[in-house]
Amino acid sequence: MASHHFEVKVSGGKLVVADLTDDGQTVTDAKISGDFFLEPEDAYEAINGALVGASVTESADDLQKRIDDALAPLPDVSLHGFSTRDVAIASRRALLDAKDLTDYDWTVIHSPVLPTPVNVALDQYLLEEVAAGRKGPILRFWEWEDKAVVFGSYQSFQNELDPEGIEKHGIVPVRRVSGGGAMFMEGGNCVTYSMYLPDDVVAGLSYVDSYQYLDTWVLAGLQSLGVNAWYVPINDITSDGGKIGGAAQKRIQGAILHHTTMSYDINADKMMEVLRVGKVKLADKGVRSAKKRVDPLRRQTGVSRQEVIEALMNTFVSRYPAEVGELTDADIAAAEKLVDEKFSTDAWTHRVP
Repeated sequence: MASHHFEVKVSGGKLVVADLTDDGQTVTDAKISGDFFLEPEDAYEAINGALVGASVTESADDLQKRIDDALAPLPDVSLHGFSTRDVAIASRRALLDAKDLTDYDWTVIHSPVLPTPVNVALDQYLLEEVAAGRKGPILRFWEWEDKAVVFGSYQSFQNELDPEGIEKHGIVPVRRVSGGGAMFMEGGNCVTYSMYLPDDVVAGLSYVDSYQYLDTWVLAGLQSLGVNAWYVPINDITSDGGKIGGAAQKRIQGAILHHTTMSYDINADKMMEVLRVGKVKLADKGVRSAKKRVDPLRRQTGVSRQEVIEALMNTFVSRYPAEVGELTDADIAAAEKLVDEKFSTDAWTHRVP
Protein backbone atom coordinates (compact mmCIF):
# COMPACT_ATOMS: atom_id res chain seq x y z
CA MET A 1 0.00 0.00 0.00
CA ALA A 2 1.18 3.51 -0.80
CA SER A 3 0.05 6.67 0.95
CA HIS A 4 -0.18 10.06 -0.74
CA HIS A 5 -0.73 13.58 0.56
CA PHE A 6 -1.30 16.89 -1.20
CA GLU A 7 -2.65 20.29 -0.18
CA VAL A 8 -4.33 22.87 -2.39
CA LYS A 9 -5.02 26.43 -1.27
CA VAL A 10 -7.93 27.54 -3.44
CA SER A 11 -7.36 31.02 -4.86
CA GLY A 12 -9.75 33.26 -2.95
CA GLY A 13 -11.04 30.21 -1.09
CA LYS A 14 -10.15 27.57 1.46
CA LEU A 15 -7.61 24.80 2.00
CA VAL A 16 -8.30 21.36 0.49
CA VAL A 17 -6.18 18.42 1.67
CA ALA A 18 -6.18 15.00 0.02
CA ASP A 19 -4.87 11.92 1.84
CA LEU A 20 -5.18 8.82 -0.34
CA THR A 21 -4.00 5.23 -0.15
CA ASP A 22 -3.70 2.89 -3.12
CA ASP A 23 -2.68 -0.70 -3.83
CA GLY A 24 -0.82 0.20 -7.00
CA GLN A 25 -3.92 0.01 -9.16
CA THR A 26 -6.87 1.59 -7.36
CA VAL A 27 -7.55 3.97 -4.49
CA THR A 28 -8.32 1.93 -1.38
CA ASP A 29 -8.94 4.77 1.07
CA ALA A 30 -9.59 8.50 0.73
CA LYS A 31 -9.89 11.29 3.23
CA ILE A 32 -10.51 14.87 2.10
CA SER A 33 -10.11 17.54 4.75
CA GLY A 34 -9.77 21.31 5.05
CA ASP A 35 -11.27 24.50 6.43
CA PHE A 36 -14.01 24.61 3.79
CA PHE A 37 -17.78 24.58 4.36
CA LEU A 38 -19.97 21.75 3.10
CA GLU A 39 -23.64 20.82 3.41
CA PRO A 40 -25.35 18.41 3.93
CA GLU A 41 -23.28 16.18 6.19
CA ASP A 42 -23.81 13.21 3.88
CA ALA A 43 -21.96 15.06 1.13
CA TYR A 44 -18.67 14.65 2.97
CA GLU A 45 -18.87 10.87 3.03
CA ALA A 46 -20.08 10.88 -0.58
CA ILE A 47 -16.96 12.74 -1.71
CA ASN A 48 -14.61 10.37 0.10
CA GLY A 49 -16.52 7.32 -1.09
CA ALA A 50 -16.47 8.51 -4.70
CA LEU A 51 -12.68 8.44 -4.73
CA VAL A 52 -12.37 4.90 -3.39
CA GLY A 53 -12.10 2.46 -6.26
CA ALA A 54 -10.77 5.03 -8.70
CA SER A 55 -7.86 3.94 -10.85
CA VAL A 56 -4.57 5.55 -9.92
CA THR A 57 -4.28 6.64 -13.57
CA GLU A 58 -7.57 8.55 -13.71
CA SER A 59 -7.31 12.20 -14.66
CA ALA A 60 -8.59 15.11 -12.60
CA ASP A 61 -11.54 15.32 -15.02
CA ASP A 62 -12.37 11.66 -14.35
CA LEU A 63 -12.11 12.12 -10.59
CA GLN A 64 -14.29 15.21 -10.69
CA LYS A 65 -16.98 13.29 -12.58
CA ARG A 66 -16.91 10.58 -9.93
CA ILE A 67 -17.44 13.18 -7.21
CA ASP A 68 -20.13 15.09 -9.11
CA ASP A 69 -22.02 11.84 -9.81
CA ALA A 70 -21.85 10.89 -6.12
CA LEU A 71 -23.21 14.27 -5.01
CA ALA A 72 -25.95 14.48 -7.65
CA PRO A 73 -28.58 12.40 -5.74
CA LEU A 74 -28.18 14.44 -2.54
CA PRO A 75 -30.55 17.37 -1.87
CA ASP A 76 -29.32 20.97 -1.64
CA VAL A 77 -25.60 20.27 -1.80
CA SER A 78 -23.63 23.41 -0.97
CA LEU A 79 -19.84 23.83 -1.24
CA HIS A 80 -18.27 27.06 0.00
CA GLY A 81 -14.61 27.98 -0.39
CA PHE A 82 -13.89 25.07 -2.72
CA SER A 83 -15.34 23.03 -5.56
CA THR A 84 -15.39 19.43 -6.70
CA ARG A 85 -12.74 20.48 -9.23
CA ASP A 86 -10.43 21.50 -6.39
CA VAL A 87 -10.93 18.13 -4.67
CA ALA A 88 -10.22 16.31 -7.94
CA ILE A 89 -7.03 18.28 -8.58
CA ALA A 90 -5.78 17.78 -5.02
CA SER A 91 -6.49 14.05 -5.31
CA ARG A 92 -4.82 13.66 -8.70
CA ARG A 93 -1.74 15.58 -7.60
CA ALA A 94 -1.59 13.47 -4.43
CA LEU A 95 -1.61 10.25 -6.44
CA LEU A 96 1.23 11.57 -8.59
CA ASP A 97 3.23 12.67 -5.52
CA ALA A 98 3.38 16.09 -7.14
CA LYS A 99 5.42 18.90 -5.69
CA ASP A 100 4.21 22.37 -4.76
CA LEU A 101 5.96 25.70 -5.25
CA THR A 102 6.61 25.62 -1.49
CA ASP A 103 8.52 22.32 -1.74
CA TYR A 104 11.57 23.86 -3.41
CA ASP A 105 14.15 26.46 -2.43
CA TRP A 106 13.96 29.25 -5.00
CA THR A 107 16.50 31.79 -6.18
CA VAL A 108 14.99 35.18 -7.05
CA ILE A 109 17.05 37.24 -9.50
CA HIS A 110 16.58 40.81 -10.65
CA SER A 111 18.74 40.79 -13.77
CA PRO A 112 21.08 43.59 -14.71
CA VAL A 113 20.27 45.51 -17.89
CA LEU A 114 20.86 43.15 -20.81
CA PRO A 115 20.06 43.26 -24.54
CA THR A 116 16.68 41.65 -25.22
CA PRO A 117 18.21 38.82 -27.32
CA VAL A 118 20.36 37.89 -24.31
CA ASN A 119 17.29 37.91 -22.03
CA VAL A 120 15.51 35.59 -24.47
CA ALA A 121 18.55 33.31 -24.72
CA LEU A 122 18.79 33.16 -20.92
CA ASP A 123 15.33 31.61 -20.91
CA GLN A 124 16.55 28.64 -22.93
CA TYR A 125 19.83 28.34 -21.05
CA LEU A 126 18.35 28.50 -17.52
CA LEU A 127 15.50 26.15 -18.48
CA GLU A 128 18.04 23.57 -19.62
CA GLU A 129 20.16 24.10 -16.49
CA VAL A 130 17.16 23.40 -14.24
CA ALA A 131 16.15 20.37 -16.32
CA ALA A 132 19.66 18.95 -15.97
CA GLY A 133 19.63 19.50 -12.19
CA ARG A 134 22.57 21.91 -12.30
CA LYS A 135 20.42 24.72 -10.90
CA GLY A 136 17.41 24.83 -8.63
CA PRO A 137 14.18 26.69 -9.41
CA ILE A 138 14.64 30.33 -10.39
CA LEU A 139 12.42 33.40 -10.67
CA ARG A 140 14.11 36.05 -12.82
CA PHE A 141 12.94 39.59 -13.52
CA TRP A 142 14.23 41.08 -16.78
CA GLU A 143 15.85 44.47 -17.36
CA TRP A 144 16.59 45.93 -20.81
CA GLU A 145 16.98 49.31 -22.50
CA ASP A 146 16.74 48.44 -26.19
CA LYS A 147 13.60 48.31 -28.33
CA ALA A 148 12.43 44.88 -29.41
CA VAL A 149 9.55 42.69 -30.39
CA VAL A 150 9.68 39.28 -28.74
CA PHE A 151 7.41 36.98 -30.70
CA GLY A 152 6.21 33.41 -30.34
CA SER A 153 8.11 30.36 -31.54
CA TYR A 154 5.36 29.44 -34.02
CA GLN A 155 4.29 32.88 -35.20
CA SER A 156 4.79 34.00 -38.79
CA PHE A 157 7.33 36.83 -39.00
CA GLN A 158 5.60 38.57 -41.90
CA ASN A 159 2.10 38.13 -40.50
CA GLU A 160 2.90 39.49 -37.03
CA LEU A 161 5.53 42.21 -37.60
CA ASP A 162 5.30 45.31 -39.78
CA PRO A 163 8.66 45.76 -41.54
CA GLU A 164 8.17 49.50 -42.02
CA GLY A 165 7.45 50.02 -38.33
CA ILE A 166 10.36 47.79 -37.37
CA GLU A 167 12.76 49.89 -39.44
CA LYS A 168 11.22 53.24 -38.48
CA HIS A 169 11.56 52.65 -34.75
CA GLY A 170 14.79 50.63 -34.75
CA ILE A 171 13.15 47.52 -33.37
CA VAL A 172 15.08 44.27 -32.84
CA PRO A 173 12.85 41.26 -33.66
CA VAL A 174 13.58 38.25 -31.42
CA ARG A 175 11.85 34.90 -31.70
CA ARG A 176 11.56 33.16 -28.33
CA VAL A 177 11.40 29.43 -27.52
CA SER A 178 7.82 29.47 -26.19
CA GLY A 179 4.59 29.78 -28.10
CA GLY A 180 2.05 32.57 -27.72
CA GLY A 181 1.85 36.06 -29.15
CA ALA A 182 4.17 38.98 -29.83
CA MET A 183 5.26 41.49 -27.19
CA PHE A 184 6.38 45.04 -27.95
CA MET A 185 9.18 45.78 -25.48
CA GLU A 186 10.91 49.09 -24.89
CA GLY A 187 13.07 49.74 -21.87
CA GLY A 188 10.75 50.48 -18.95
CA ASN A 189 7.47 49.88 -20.80
CA CYS A 190 6.61 46.55 -19.22
CA VAL A 191 7.41 44.11 -16.42
CA THR A 192 8.68 40.71 -17.52
CA TYR A 193 9.67 37.74 -15.40
CA SER A 194 10.59 34.13 -16.09
CA MET A 195 10.18 31.08 -13.87
CA TYR A 196 12.32 27.97 -14.40
CA LEU A 197 11.10 25.00 -12.39
CA PRO A 198 11.00 21.19 -12.25
CA ASP A 199 7.99 19.78 -14.09
CA ASP A 200 6.74 17.84 -11.05
CA VAL A 201 5.44 21.16 -9.71
CA VAL A 202 2.60 21.03 -12.23
CA ALA A 203 2.04 17.25 -12.18
CA GLY A 204 -1.68 16.49 -12.25
CA LEU A 205 -2.63 19.95 -13.49
CA SER A 206 -4.03 20.49 -16.96
CA TYR A 207 -2.02 22.72 -19.27
CA VAL A 208 -4.59 25.49 -18.82
CA ASP A 209 -4.75 25.14 -15.02
CA SER A 210 -0.96 25.32 -14.76
CA TYR A 211 -0.89 28.91 -16.00
CA GLN A 212 -3.05 30.37 -13.26
CA TYR A 213 -1.41 28.14 -10.65
CA LEU A 214 2.08 29.42 -11.48
CA ASP A 215 0.90 33.04 -11.50
CA THR A 216 -1.22 32.93 -8.33
CA TRP A 217 1.43 34.90 -6.44
CA VAL A 218 1.39 37.57 -9.17
CA LEU A 219 -2.34 38.16 -8.76
CA ALA A 220 -1.74 38.55 -5.02
CA GLY A 221 1.12 40.97 -5.66
CA LEU A 222 -1.03 43.07 -7.95
CA GLN A 223 -3.78 43.03 -5.33
CA SER A 224 -1.31 44.53 -2.85
CA LEU A 225 -0.90 47.42 -5.29
CA GLY A 226 -4.65 47.94 -5.51
CA VAL A 227 -5.15 46.12 -8.81
CA ASN A 228 -8.04 43.67 -8.97
CA ALA A 229 -6.54 41.17 -11.42
CA TRP A 230 -7.61 37.72 -12.54
CA TYR A 231 -6.79 35.08 -15.13
CA VAL A 232 -8.59 34.64 -18.45
CA PRO A 233 -7.67 31.19 -19.83
CA ILE A 234 -5.42 30.20 -21.35
CA ASN A 235 -2.81 32.81 -20.59
CA ASP A 236 -4.11 36.38 -20.14
CA ILE A 237 -3.97 38.47 -16.96
CA THR A 238 -6.68 41.09 -16.96
CA SER A 239 -8.27 43.61 -14.60
CA ASP A 240 -11.28 45.85 -14.28
CA GLY A 241 -9.63 48.26 -16.72
CA GLY A 242 -8.51 45.77 -19.37
CA LYS A 243 -5.74 43.34 -20.22
CA ILE A 244 -2.53 43.72 -18.21
CA GLY A 245 -0.40 41.02 -19.78
CA GLY A 246 0.01 37.47 -20.93
CA ALA A 247 2.05 34.37 -20.14
CA ALA A 248 3.67 31.62 -22.17
CA GLN A 249 5.36 28.31 -21.44
CA LYS A 250 8.02 26.05 -22.88
CA ARG A 251 8.23 22.49 -21.59
CA ILE A 252 11.14 20.10 -21.96
CA GLN A 253 11.79 16.83 -20.20
CA GLY A 254 12.24 17.59 -16.52
CA ALA A 255 11.52 21.32 -16.47
CA ILE A 256 9.18 24.14 -17.46
CA LEU A 257 9.78 27.73 -18.46
CA HIS A 258 6.85 29.97 -17.52
CA HIS A 259 7.26 33.63 -18.40
CA THR A 260 4.90 36.59 -18.26
CA THR A 261 4.98 40.14 -19.57
CA MET A 262 2.72 42.85 -18.12
CA SER A 263 2.39 46.30 -19.65
CA TYR A 264 3.60 49.15 -17.46
CA ASP A 265 3.65 52.20 -19.73
CA ILE A 266 3.01 51.11 -23.32
CA ASN A 267 3.21 53.54 -26.25
CA ALA A 268 0.13 52.11 -27.94
CA ASP A 269 0.55 54.12 -31.15
CA LYS A 270 4.10 52.88 -31.64
CA MET A 271 3.03 49.34 -30.77
CA MET A 272 0.41 49.44 -33.51
CA GLU A 273 3.01 50.59 -36.03
CA VAL A 274 5.25 47.66 -35.15
CA LEU A 275 2.76 44.81 -34.67
CA ARG A 276 0.11 43.55 -37.03
CA VAL A 277 -2.90 42.64 -34.96
CA GLY A 278 -5.34 40.73 -37.13
CA LYS A 279 -9.03 41.51 -37.39
CA VAL A 280 -9.90 37.92 -36.50
CA LYS A 281 -8.04 38.17 -33.17
CA LEU A 282 -9.66 41.49 -32.32
CA ALA A 283 -13.12 40.14 -33.15
CA ASP A 284 -12.49 37.13 -30.93
CA LYS A 285 -11.54 39.45 -28.05
CA GLY A 286 -14.71 41.48 -28.56
CA VAL A 287 -12.92 44.79 -29.17
CA ARG A 288 -12.40 47.00 -32.19
CA SER A 289 -8.95 48.32 -31.32
CA ALA A 290 -5.89 46.58 -29.91
CA LYS A 291 -4.96 49.89 -28.30
CA LYS A 292 -8.02 49.68 -26.09
CA ARG A 293 -7.31 46.11 -24.99
CA VAL A 294 -4.34 47.04 -22.80
CA ASP A 295 -4.53 48.92 -19.49
CA PRO A 296 -0.97 49.56 -18.25
CA LEU A 297 0.07 49.13 -14.63
CA ARG A 298 1.40 52.69 -14.37
CA ARG A 299 -2.13 54.06 -14.71
CA GLN A 300 -3.65 51.39 -12.48
CA THR A 301 -1.15 51.57 -9.62
CA GLY A 302 0.27 55.09 -9.73
CA VAL A 303 3.66 53.75 -8.61
CA SER A 304 7.00 53.37 -10.38
CA ARG A 305 7.93 50.30 -12.35
CA GLN A 306 10.61 49.51 -9.77
CA GLU A 307 8.00 49.57 -7.01
CA VAL A 308 5.84 47.15 -9.00
CA ILE A 309 8.78 44.74 -9.33
CA GLU A 310 9.64 45.07 -5.64
CA ALA A 311 6.03 44.36 -4.66
CA LEU A 312 5.98 41.24 -6.83
CA MET A 313 9.35 40.02 -5.51
CA ASN A 314 8.24 40.61 -1.92
CA THR A 315 5.03 38.69 -2.52
CA PHE A 316 6.92 35.73 -3.93
CA VAL A 317 9.50 35.66 -1.13
CA SER A 318 6.77 35.91 1.51
CA ARG A 319 4.99 32.85 0.10
CA TYR A 320 7.77 30.48 -0.93
CA PRO A 321 11.22 29.47 0.37
CA ALA A 322 13.45 31.87 -1.55
CA GLU A 323 16.70 33.78 -1.44
CA VAL A 324 17.81 36.66 -3.61
CA GLY A 325 20.60 35.76 -6.03
CA GLU A 326 22.20 37.02 -9.21
CA LEU A 327 23.28 35.85 -12.63
CA THR A 328 26.88 34.74 -12.91
CA ASP A 329 29.30 35.83 -15.61
CA ALA A 330 29.14 32.25 -16.90
CA ASP A 331 25.33 32.45 -17.20
CA ILE A 332 25.52 35.61 -19.28
CA ALA A 333 28.36 34.27 -21.41
CA ALA A 334 26.38 31.12 -22.15
CA ALA A 335 23.38 33.20 -23.18
CA GLU A 336 25.51 35.42 -25.41
CA LYS A 337 26.84 32.30 -27.12
CA LEU A 338 23.26 31.17 -27.75
CA VAL A 339 22.47 34.56 -29.28
CA ASP A 340 25.35 34.18 -31.73
CA GLU A 341 24.52 30.59 -32.57
CA LYS A 342 20.72 30.77 -32.62
CA PHE A 343 18.69 33.79 -31.60
CA SER A 344 20.36 36.34 -33.87
CA THR A 345 20.37 34.09 -36.94
CA ASP A 346 18.00 34.44 -39.88
CA ALA A 347 17.36 30.71 -39.75
CA TRP A 348 15.80 31.03 -36.29
CA THR A 349 14.21 34.47 -36.66
CA HIS A 350 12.50 33.48 -39.92
CA ARG A 351 11.85 29.82 -39.08
CA VAL A 352 8.22 30.63 -39.84
CA PRO A 353 8.48 33.22 -42.65
